[in-house]
Amino acid sequence: MAKRQLLLLSSSKVHGFEFLEYAAQDVNELLTRNKVSTVLFIPYALSNHDDYLKKVQIPFRKWGYKVEGIHQHEQPAEAVRQSQAIFIGGGNTFRLLKALYDKQLIDPIRNRVLKHGIPYIGTSAGTNVATRSINTTNDMPIVYPPSFEALNLVPFNINPHYLDPEPDSKHKGETREERILQYQEESTAHAVLALREGASLYVEGTHASLKGISGARLFLKNHDPKEIEVDANLSYLLDLD
Repeated sequence: MAKRQLLLLSSSKVHGFEFLEYAAQDVNELLTRNKVSTVLFIPYALSNHDDYLKKVQIPFRKWGYKVEGIHQHEQPAEAVRQSQAIFIGGGNTFRLLKALYDKQLIDPIRNRVLKHGIPYIGTSAGTNVATRSINTTNDMPIVYPPSFEALNLVPFNINPHYLDPEPDSKHKGETREERILQYQEESTAHAVLALREGASLYVEGTHASLKGISGARLFLKNHDPKEIEVDANLSYLLDLD
């Protein structure tokens, strides 16, 4: 089996940077190392696929890559089977996962990434669907996929856009930490890596590390949340059940 190669970003937009700019070095290193010339973009998390494709093409064109939209192909599964690299963008996670099920793309993507080792890049919703399930997304369930189980490229969940509690805030609603801990009260819950804006998870084979420009928090069941710094080795998470 080929090595899995994943770059899972919390977000494509970070304050002070252009679209995907903060992750440019990591994206380019991954694609260059694999001699990728064309990236297959999956825009299903947003409704206007053509506009989304044009937005994504801007930075990738600047970096020297061609980007094709999967929605432009009459046979999406075949486009996945022929792809050199896959990029799934952000938007609504429920809409995205439903489309992946409806178009029967779950198994083709898993096969291409895990058995053939092509690079997979996800941002936000595209990161959520790379994990065990979408139970820890921040999005509203505007549509209902047949299952919350996702691509299972890593054996845990991710919470993108993680926000720390603000001590001086007058907001009295639940914090992101409280919501994740409530999820982990369920017997079927998984570990959760909470990525702050600008943080990303890089996976190559059996090695995983935190990349980007900000840290993360790790939620393991029956343990206090743990702070994760940039460049931390997270390979042990790949061995979770």
